[in-house]
Amino acid sequence: MHITREQLNPTTIKLTIVADQTLLASVKQHVLKHLSQQMKLPGFRPGKAPLAIVERNADVSLLQTEFIDEALNRLYSAAVEQERLRPVAQPKVGLQKFVPFTTLEITAEVEVIGDIQLPDYKKLRLSKKIISVSEQDIDEVIETLRTRAAEKKEVNRSAKVGDEVVIDFKGSDQRTKEPVKGADGQSYPLLLGSDTFIPGFEANIVGMKIGETKSFTLTFPKDYGVKALQNRKVIFEVTVSKVQELDKPKLDNAFAAKVGPFKTVKDLRADITKQLQSEKQTEADRDYDNALLDMLADKTTVALPTSLVDDEINRTISQVRQNLAYRGQTWQEYLEERGQTEDEYRDETRVGAERRVKAGLALSEVADQEGITVTAEEFQLHMQLLKGQYNDRVMQEELEKPENARSILSSMLTEKTVAKLTGYASTAK
Repeated sequence: MHITREQLNPTTIKLTIVADQTLLASVKQHVLKHLSQQMKLPGFRPGKAPLAIVERNADVSLLQTEFIDEALNRLYSAAVEQERLRPVAQPKVGLQKFVPFTTLEITAEVEVIGDIQLPDYKKLRLSKKIISVSEQDIDEVIETLRTRAAEKKEVNRSAKVGDEVVIDFKGSDQRTKEPVKGADGQSYPLLLGSDTFIPGFEANIVGMKIGETKSFTLTFPKDYGVKALQNRKVIFEVTVSKVQELDKPKLDNAFAAKVGPFKTVKDLRADITKQLQSEKQTEADRDYDNALLDMLADKTTVALPTSLVDDEINRTISQVRQNLAYRGQTWQEYLEERGQTEDEYRDETRVGAERRVKAGLALSEVADQEGITVTAEEFQLHMQLLKGQYNDRVMQEELEKPENARSILSSMLTEKTVAKLTGYASTAK
């Protein structure tokens, strides 16, 4: 087999492959044996006729078609291995020359992962954040628990901070006067002072009474989550239908026993401290890993195959669609809410997708250089633990599906590789 390699661009290679006689003879024999199993020849059981007789009696067109298909597969696979390529998409294969069973030349244009130039990742350094839980953190959790347990008493007075009001509201664009999607609600309970709405909204509700309607204009923050609303001036019309005073329970041992298996407030605070410490540590570890991967990606050089980036964008959109379905919102409604077309959304997510793909490729290269693998025993143990979390047989079978098993295996390899990087990069402080 003779291969000529041409680099069309940093991520696309064109191979011109000429088959040798040994491969062609092997392919022909394989195809004839396959056809012999299907042919009924007088005096011979299926698969037992001499190949020369099979060839004389075979449909010429079928024989040549199967020969070419088998030869193409073998040539391409052998060329990928010989040239040490990492394809990311199906190749575009062209038949250049074919003399039945003696001469075959093909071209294969394929998108690949090019050379990955890693930094000296063993010298990357990143200090870990020191985690602490303050008395204020604990107090805030306790206040949330007291608020949830509070008795609500409807009052006929002006609303004040600490009250829960039930409101109907709608927003319209200050310039066009058109309704703003997502800026409306009916019978919405709002705790004044919770700062759950955009700045200025709750302050305008303070002082309102039952049945009162008020209009005011607010500007959405420039970093608001919905791009279409960023810096947008919106006129809100709000009607208060209920004002409720919250009678929070006293913070004593009885309250502690009511919200959990605690005998004293001290026990409650100790448990909250433990939970907050765990949550903060988990968040800090996640942030640390992400920052370390960003550092690795920033210092890694690799040309990104377009198909890999597009696949990552498609996965992102698929996850968003799934989350929207849970919330009862369509993809088109979501795009309209953001004021975007699907192409604009894809363009917006491309930078993040490229970064994730680059980090993934860099991490994969680190795993190769470090010889990191997931053993069959490790994988089986992990799968058993996962299955143990589900009593539903359907969910257990779902885990065993090849695509899900591959995803789990990939996650395990990523986790081990990140742990190796963390070991190199973390510094005690």
